[in-house]
Amino acid sequence: MFTYYLQLGFRSLRRNPALTALMVMAIGFGVAASMITWSVFRAVSGNPIPDKSSQLFIPLIDNWGPQQNDKGEPPEALDYVDAMALMHAREAKRQTLLYMIQMSVMPAGDRDLPLPADGYAVGGDFFPMFEVPFQYGSGWSARDDQARGAEVVISDQLNQKLFGGADSVGRTVNLSGHDYRVVGVTRHWNPSPRFFDLFSTSGFKEASDFYIPFTRALDLKMRPGGRNSCRGHLNFTGWEDYLQSNCVWITAWVELDSAVEVTRYHRFLESYAADQQRAGRFAWAPNVRLHNVTQWLDHEHVVPPESRISLLVALGFFLICLINTIGLLLAKFLRRAGEIGVRRALGASRREIYTQYLIEAGTVGLAGGVLGLLFTAVGVTGVGVLFPPQIAKLAQLDFSLVGLTLLVAIVATVLAAFYPAWRAARVQPAWQLKSN
Repeated sequence: MFTYYLQLGFRSLRRNPALTALMVMAIGFGVAASMITWSVFRAVSGNPIPDKSSQLFIPLIDNWGPQQNDKGEPPEALDYVDAMALMHAREAKRQTLLYMIQMSVMPAGDRDLPLPADGYAVGGDFFPMFEVPFQYGSGWSARDDQARGAEVVISDQLNQKLFGGADSVGRTVNLSGHDYRVVGVTRHWNPSPRFFDLFSTSGFKEASDFYIPFTRALDLKMRPGGRNSCRGHLNFTGWEDYLQSNCVWITAWVELDSAVEVTRYHRFLESYAADQQRAGRFAWAPNVRLHNVTQWLDHEHVVPPESRISLLVALGFFLICLINTIGLLLAKFLRRAGEIGVRRALGASRREIYTQYLIEAGTVGLAGGVLGLLFTAVGVTGVGVLFPPQIAKLAQLDFSLVGLTLLVAIVATVLAAFYPAWRAARVQPAWQLKSN
């Protein structure tokens, strides 16, 4: 019977073409608007590292005090003194410091110009902590960090530019006049949002080109290529003065596997801040934070407000389209009251009437979903009108979005058809036979 009712549904689409076109267009426009905004919202609000987001934490220490901080919240990064103190304490299973740097890549030979490249100075634990995938080689070890070696991990894009995509482990790369030995080449890796560096980025940026040891960057006195925030009177003139200032520019991450470890590390942060207060460096009570990945994303308001607003507006528009569809389906079904009366008189149950008209509504939803797919494909290419380019490019019409679009269109239309189908099933056969 399902096949038979499905055939009736498709025939019904041709019976009243104007009414059918109105319903299909209403569903198509409504589902397309919802799916376009959903594709953006999904991209910017997803969990970038779901299997470890509850184990990775960013520690923050207030080194500015209540007169300088933001409504009682510590700065969003650490200064050099606090960052190095946390690393030397080794209170976490894994830990890393990082900050953004910008360098020039010198290609081999003299035919090409230097290439600008963005990267990070990181600790060796960075790669296992954040599950960085490798195409060739691997990251460096903690021993290499202590040796302050000149190693580099490059991205697959940079490897393609420099070495044609071949295995370049062991080869040399010149970065801003200094030679580095390639120890690893990453696969494409650009978590979105870029949770590990929300201090220097909005969370959405092109994939990094390289990673060098944090200790090597310090030895070369590399200034941060990202954000740098200071408070109070600044009187430093050189690199060493800068390191001892209250300027925050370093992001720290630690890996903690259990609630007990999280509690212990939080107590360590409070104890460290209390020691700084007793030493006279802080003139205020300890003020520390320890956020995991999802808490940090919420704290930094990574999801753009326009994406939430546009999603709510699109859902409201879709609801209006469904209300209109209810009215159109009601008119379509009740116009066939005579047909329903004959079927009921011949023994068709109300359940069969329900089934027939809900399946017919499903065919309308399927047609609307197909039209919505076309509108969604067009709309996804134009989201840059509403969103910044780095966010707009995240919206893609993939297989999951195709399936979701068709599913939402069919399910929503079937749900909208319950009241019209109920009214159709309530038709009294005797009245229809008498009047006809």
